Amino acid sequence: MTDTPRRPGEPALTTLGLPTSAPDPADASPHTFPDGGTWRVEIPSVEGPEAVGVVLKEASRLDVPIHRISQGSGVWMLRDAEIVEMVEATAERDIELCLFTGPRGTWDTGASVRTDSHGAGLRARGHDAVAGCVEDAVRATELGVTCLLVADEGVLWTLHRARAQGIIPAGTTLKVSALIGPVNPASYAVFERLGADSLNVPSDLTLAHLTEIRRVSAAPLDMYVEAPDDLGGYVRMYEIAELVRRGAPMYLKFGLAKAPGIYPYGAQLRDVTLDTARERVRRGRLALDLLARHGADGGMAALGSRLPGKLNRFDISE
Repeated sequence: MTDTPRRPGEPALTTLGLPTSAPDPADASPHTFPDGGTWRVEIPSVEGPEAVGVVLKEASRLDVPIHRISQGSGVWMLRDAEIVEMVEATAERDIELCLFTGPRGTWDTGASVRTDSHGAGLRARGHDAVAGCVEDAVRATELGVTCLLVADEGVLWTLHRARAQGIIPAGTTLKVSALIGPVNPASYAVFERLGADSLNVPSDLTLAHLTEIRRVSAAPLDMYVEAPDDLGGYVRMYEIAELVRRGAPMYLKFGLAKAPGIYPYGAQLRDVTLDTARERVRRGRLALDLLARHGADGGMAALGSRLPGKLNRFDISE
């Protein structure tokens, strides 16, 4: 690793009279994870214990460090025995397991989400949907899950209050879904105050947008370096070093463009789910190799680390 990471193509372009402008130090994020690391690795869309096994095997083969494995179909799509198997497999490698709470708008009777405007999107419709999310959260944490994925502001605030009162463990982390992810610093700060411990943001946010967010919040940011097609299909591999410089602390997520949707997962989707899980790990290896070539592979948070550090919260007593 060199002292100063080089920009992609920098030596050749300088020789050709097309030098790359130096990064502005004022744009750099002043924040880190508690151990001083600036980035962690997340493998998303790992649907069930068999997929977890595939990810762990491929990560060992390709030497890909993983801090978090997340699932998208939801707690309610898994049997207790399956959740326990996932918990035990990830705990053995000191990897955080994050399961999605549901129900949510796309799997509901509401018609507005099917319109061109998409209505309220994935949010929980009505009291019963909130209750279902809380039921998922209680069940999952009782089985050993330490991270919950949330797609509704009200559910986020409810689960934040629940952990403050001991209904779910105080060490449970709450992760905001990319499908309701904030797109400006004001909303990012609100999600943090509602209880978010890490926040997915859309993969089309610019570098300047990340700098704006970091001026108001230190909450960890999750970003698909490669986004699934239903989230835009963006591939931002060559920007990773600058994304981290601007957006730290950050989870680097490796989705997969040009891949079939797999939510909600079932046995009818087994082959594609295992194939895409394996390929997401390979994408992670490609990204880490790229960072190494540019001398920008330093700054990874310690494996096994999962907590976000001290964050700003609304007063739950109000």
